[in-house]
Amino acid sequence: MSPSMKEITSSFEARERKGISECVNGSNDQSDFDSSAPPPFRIADIRAAIPRHCWVKNPWRSMSYLFRDVTVIVALVAAAIYLNSWFFWPIYWVAQGTMFWALFVLGHDCGHGSFSDNPILNSVVGHILHSSILVPYHGWRISHRTHHQNHGNVEKDESWVPLPEKIYNNLDISTRFLRFTVPFPLFAYPIYLWHRSPGKEGSHFNPYSNLFTPQERKLVMTSTACWAAMAILLAILSIAIGPIQVFKLYGVPYLIFVVWLDLVTYLHHHGHDEQRLPWYRGKEWSYLRGGLTTVDRDYGVFNKIHHDIGTHVIHHLFPQIPHYHLVEATKAAKPVIGKYYREPKKSGPIPFHLIKNLVTSLRQDHYVSNNGDIVYYQHDPQLFQLLSFGKSE
Repeated sequence: MSPSMKEITSSFEARERKGISECVNGSNDQSDFDSSAPPPFRIADIRAAIPRHCWVKNPWRSMSYLFRDVTVIVALVAAAIYLNSWFFWPIYWVAQGTMFWALFVLGHDCGHGSFSDNPILNSVVGHILHSSILVPYHGWRISHRTHHQNHGNVEKDESWVPLPEKIYNNLDISTRFLRFTVPFPLFAYPIYLWHRSPGKEGSHFNPYSNLFTPQERKLVMTSTACWAAMAILLAILSIAIGPIQVFKLYGVPYLIFVVWLDLVTYLHHHGHDEQRLPWYRGKEWSYLRGGLTTVDRDYGVFNKIHHDIGTHVIHHLFPQIPHYHLVEATKAAKPVIGKYYREPKKSGPIPFHLIKNLVTSLRQDHYVSNNGDIVYYQHDPQLFQLLSFGKSE
């Protein structure tokens, strides 16, 4: 280790000791801290703090997680068919929907190249996993890459982007109602795949969408064809065993998976308990500052089931790190990041506390200013008055 590196490490260890003494129930005192200020460290400093082995991708280990998830899914289907009890069906729906979400996360790793160093293996596994849950792999992968490359950028980010005030004001009352009223935002993902977000054009299924370059069109066509093949398979199964049975075995778990996806992806970029999250434009945005606006979450017993997707800050900064190293990498990086890291609130077995974060954020975080290079969500106090008035009409 070089002398300069020793000095950096010593400084970070001192900062960590101070942070530990300030930490109470998973949250640091952020009252006098400006999270929008340029950080005093570089992304290279964070990278240097992460152990070297955390960057190593083990395809056999990745495949073992895949085998585990598929085994659980098959076992749940067999149990549901065998028992065929209305006592068991709700248990099956929640469990299977959660496992669909776990499959998505593994396919998500394939999209980032963190599943393995083999692009062909990543593409094959990613297509199988995402097509099985009606996600167009390359269409999603490319737009998700845009999200990571522009995280925290009001104008260029792709996932759950804040609406500028001028776009928000042009939304009709029904769109505002659906966007900001639980549970409707939790079912937004299929609509997003087809139409993207308000103010953006294109579709994840259309190779000629402005989401994609001409060189990416064949990849999008392949993924759309795989998605269509899965849709046809479901139609054939509906004819063979009946649409009600397919809905019970696949349809309801698919909806639970969508809820998981929308809940997790929203809360990784919104709804922090103690600190408003900055969003950037223009010269104030950088890859590091944008990545530091993301939020880690504790999902209780689900952390390992859905492959530690809650360790999101380090994932956003270094998406090539495999999911099974994210917890260790985060622990190593926290002394460097200091107060720019928002310690997640400790969860019980079931993360019920996140419901409050979701509801509060949807009631408060409506739009951002049309101007300014550092902006925060603003609240429309008339929104729910208008919604109440519309219901009474």
